[in-house]
Parts: sequence; C-alpha cells; structure tokens
Amino acid sequence: MFAFYPLIKNLHILTVVLTVTLFLLRFYWLRRGSAMMTKRWVRILPHANDTLLLLTGVSLVMITHFYPFTPQGSWLTEKLLAVIIYIALGFVALSRRPRTDRTRWIAFLVALIALVTIIKLALTKMPLWG
Repeated sequence: MFAFYPLIKNLHILTVVLTVTLFLLRFYWLRRGSAMMTKRWVRILPHANDTLLLLTGVSLVMITHFYPFTPQGSWLTEKLLAVIIYIALGFVALSRRPRTDRTRWIAFLVALIALVTIIKLALTKMPLWG
C-alpha cells in the first residue's frame, strides 16, 4: 500500500485545492446573487470532492500510521478538530437559510482561519497546543 502513497498524497492535495477554490467561489457567487449557485454541478461537485478528500485522508492515515488521539498524532487530532470547525462554519456561511450578512462574513472569515490552520498542521505535523 505504501507504493500508492505519492499518488494518494497528490490526490489529497488536489482535493484540498479544489475544496478551497469551490468554497471561495461559492461564497463569492452567493454574495453576488449569481445564478451559478443554482447550477446542479455547483450543488454536487463540492460534496463529491469532499468525499474523495475524506477517503484519501483516511488512506493516508492507514499508510502513515499517524493516528489521531495518540501522542504521535496529536497534530492530526488538532487538524480533525479544525476540519469540523471548518465544515460547521462553511455550512453557516453558505447555507440557504436566511442569515445576516454579518453572520455569513464572520463564519466565512473564521472558516478561512480554520483552513489555514488545517494546512499549517498538515505541512508541519507539529501540534499548535503543546
């Protein structure tokens, strides 16, 4: 399985880039009231990509043996917490439910901070909290 590590890692990185790009685009389209938000592919692609992102992430855990909730994987535990925060805030920022502009903007900006945290943890593999 380790032979597939470079392929899975690169696919994981590609799905991360696509996730961030789609998040930014969807928020932009939502703010502009664009008809793009009603397109079928805009509603489906992010979920399909995020599923692939999750599958490649789990595969990387199995290959590398960095497990969350262990001393060696404490950075991964923090990354998973940041992912949960990003998902929740992304839902608030992009949901169809009526929300104030202020609420959407705060959720969007804090979700971006969570994304930066996720990427930093992935690159350094060093926990933020000792």
